Amino acid sequence: MIARSFRDLKVYQAARDTGRTIFLLSRQFPAEERYSLTDQIRRSSRAVKAMIAEAWGRRRYKAVFVSKLDEAFGEATETQSWLDDARDADYVSEEEFNVLDAKCISIGQMLSRMIDRADDFCKHLPATDYRTISRVKEKDVADEYSSSIEEFFA
Repeated sequence: MIARSFRDLKVYQAARDTGRTIFLLSRQFPAEERYSLTDQIRRSSRAVKAMIAEAWGRRRYKAVFVSKLDEAFGEATETQSWLDDARDADYVSEEEFNVLDAKCISIGQMLSRMIDRADDFCKHLPATDYRTISRVKEKDVADEYSSSIEEFFA
């Protein structure tokens, strides 16, 4: 399957699911954590999927695409750090921690593979002179992608 939207990416779906799970768990955190741990873990976990969506929208330029995916990777690892704090304070169980940590690791691995294969996702070759090409509708460009990158799509 060829992705027509960032929502078709497995990594986006995993990040969205993880962010939703973290939001639900963080509703149980103590009130005194509202403006620190709660806000930070929610922000970083949601930023992962937002950066993936932004990377998708900016894949015209490989460097920008890779930069946004790298930012998403950073947000995923930041989320792991906040999970460490939540576990240390006994706000999440060991089982909840292990599941969420594993999801963050998996998201990071998918992002790393996407970064390594950025040319497969970007619309044009790096040396493209954008002044000389005509505009192409999104669906037409997507048909040019190789089916070898299907592992990334749901």
